[in-house]
Amino acid sequence: MRRGVYAGSFDPVTNGHLWMIEHGVRIFDEMIVAIGDNPDKSYTFSLAERLAMLRETTAHLPSLRVESFENSFLVNYAREQGAHFILRGIREAADYEFERKMRYVNADLAPHIDTVFLMPPREIAEVSSTMVKGLVGPAGWQGVVQQYVPEPVFNRFVALRAQM
Repeated sequence: MRRGVYAGSFDPVTNGHLWMIEHGVRIFDEMIVAIGDNPDKSYTFSLAERLAMLRETTAHLPSLRVESFENSFLVNYAREQGAHFILRGIREAADYEFERKMRYVNADLAPHIDTVFLMPPREIAEVSSTMVKGLVGPAGWQGVVQQYVPEPVFNRFVALRAQM
């Protein structure tokens, strides 16, 4: 069985993440989307909310599991899950340089786990969770943000803004 792991903070999940996930499901027999939780990092959404948004967004993908992990290198988590592949996205040159280095470190730690790189299409390649969060607030933000995130995420942003 070809099992892959795609990990990130997903704060929040974007259409770019969803593109990666849907393509990963086509490549692997089973795929795990794992939220890495870093207690030193400040998140807009709690771990429970991020897990819920990912599960809602990917409910149409039966060969997918959504989980979380903490205090572990991704490659070690992948090994614990019996995965032989780590899926990573490359949007720009800086991503490539970082991911290339991590691939070699991961190979030192677990030579039997391969890293697979995908490049999202141009129209979503520049969209990041940080960028999306920065668009929320000014007049008309809903029309802009809605095109970059899945519906469950957009609905959470609307609810979050309503509470403010």
